Amino acid sequence: MDAPRNAPLESLTEDFSSVLCVVAHPDDIEYGTAAAVAKWTAAGKTVTYFLLTRGEAGIDTMSPAEAGPAREAEERASAAVVGVTEVDFGDHKDGNVEYSLDLRRDIAREIRRRKPEFVITGDYGNRFVQGMLNQADHRAVGLACADAVADAGNRWIFPELVNEGFEPWNVGMLAFAGSMNPTHYVDVGDKVAVAVASLEEHAAYNSALPDEFPKPDQLVPMILEMGAQAAQAEGVTHAVALDVVNRR
Repeated sequence: MDAPRNAPLESLTEDFSSVLCVVAHPDDIEYGTAAAVAKWTAAGKTVTYFLLTRGEAGIDTMSPAEAGPAREAEERASAAVVGVTEVDFGDHKDGNVEYSLDLRRDIAREIRRRKPEFVITGDYGNRFVQGMLNQADHRAVGLACADAVADAGNRWIFPELVNEGFEPWNVGMLAFAGSMNPTHYVDVGDKVAVAVASLEEHAAYNSALPDEFPKPDQLVPMILEMGAQAAQAEGVTHAVALDVVNRR
């Protein structure tokens, strides 16, 4: 007997006007989420990015001193493809990001500065979509972001942020990308090509990957097709699957 399928996902209600994507590395957003970003910017929503590192440890053939600036430039170019012009970086060390009060504070500061209605980060479980092992920086940033969403709305957790001029801000909705247990989907059937183009901007990083690793024009459609399979919605061929926490 076949195992029962998971329940269909709910279509994400897109009644928000501003989004902040918080991730560990350049290219984390481009593995699927960028398709939803392209849809939202095309609809006039404001989307900003905050990356905690510059991905300087991500290219074996380039020293961190070279790779960091190269990957930062690639991320900015990648963001521009999907309509994002505001991309900020933290100063945490790639591969060495630790869950800490400093990490929470940095994310809470960015939330208060950008004032998003919706925050998206990566799943912080040990495993993520398809049971693959989640990377250490991803886990630390995802968990810290979940906590920082609450921190951003409480003036007494990091009172120094108020002294810096950042008043508390309450985020309406939080979502995790790459979850093994998504709850909602975003239909991105008409944004596959632009999402592929966004990942292709990471040329230095992509060129250093093993030959057997799927190319962007293979990988992005595959990820979005998996999202559509999870969605189980009629007529949806490509989707971004998200685990959504409604804080409203």
